[in-house]
Amino acid sequence: MPDFQKQPILLDARNVVKYFPVRGGVFMKEVATVKAVDDVSLSIREGETLGLVGESGCGKTTFGRTILRLEMPTSGEIYFEGENILAYDSEQMRALREKMQIIFQDPFSSLNPRKTVFHIVGYPLLIHGGMRKPERQKRVLELLQVVGLRQEHMRRYPHQFSGGQRQRIGVARALALNPKLVVCDEPVSALDVSIQAQVINLLKDLQEKFGLTYLFISHNLSVVENVSDRVAVMYLGKIVELADSQTLYRTPLHPYTRVLLSASPVPDPTLVRKRQIIRGDVPSPINPPPGCRFHTRCPFADSRCRAEIPQLMPHASGSQVACHAIEAGRI
Repeated sequence: MPDFQKQPILLDARNVVKYFPVRGGVFMKEVATVKAVDDVSLSIREGETLGLVGESGCGKTTFGRTILRLEMPTSGEIYFEGENILAYDSEQMRALREKMQIIFQDPFSSLNPRKTVFHIVGYPLLIHGGMRKPERQKRVLELLQVVGLRQEHMRRYPHQFSGGQRQRIGVARALALNPKLVVCDEPVSALDVSIQAQVINLLKDLQEKFGLTYLFISHNLSVVENVSDRVAVMYLGKIVELADSQTLYRTPLHPYTRVLLSASPVPDPTLVRKRQIIRGDVPSPINPPPGCRFHTRCPFADSRCRAEIPQLMPHASGSQVACHAIEAGRI
């Protein structure tokens, strides 16, 4: 049993909902609502890596930004170290920022092109710690060395680095304040495959060294399998399956999870994986289908799936799955 399962819960998101208004017309009235995250509950224990996977537009990044309060949820509760952070005022949130950080998806746009690496990595130390310049220089140098960069890189600008080096700068910035939780928002999706492996190994080494807790958001199932202790599968704003990494990849339950895994390339030429094809496109989050969100594309759907929203239920395998067909024994 992994040690993290014995650890206390660091973050607990309960029934989180995030809707975005769509405005139009002469007076810019609200004409529709994008249901980006719809009743999602997830908990993350100290030292754990929770992978969050799904297609583009399913609400993964919005959920990650919401638990950091970069976006205010429409409803729900978010507890960090046992306290409801949605009740925090600006001063309390300022203090909380030291414990919760994010690594952004795009290393090209997440760094200020007009600032040097010293300023980018050292600015959190100035804002939150009030460090003087000599102290900041020492701390920034330590952080750069931790992520595999050198002292001479401190005076350079982002455009002078490769994509992998830029992402390492983003990692150093996220670690500057010794956070407990880091949201990794597709941190390797914009990088070459060889560089992806370097950044992933770096993140794993840093987790072991500093006891970090990760929410690892990605659409790359192979990457998530390599880094995650547990994996949550998201479809159109809802969690459809939650399991430990080995269980989910060996015995996926939900039809959507099976389709995702069948589409993931396998680096073994002797292993043949039967490709599963599903019909149709992902429905619009502005007007999601009633009942199970996946029923419009699911070959096992029946009248109950089209009318009743399935809830995450424990399964004999140890997974949690939201599927009426599995509950009824049709799969």
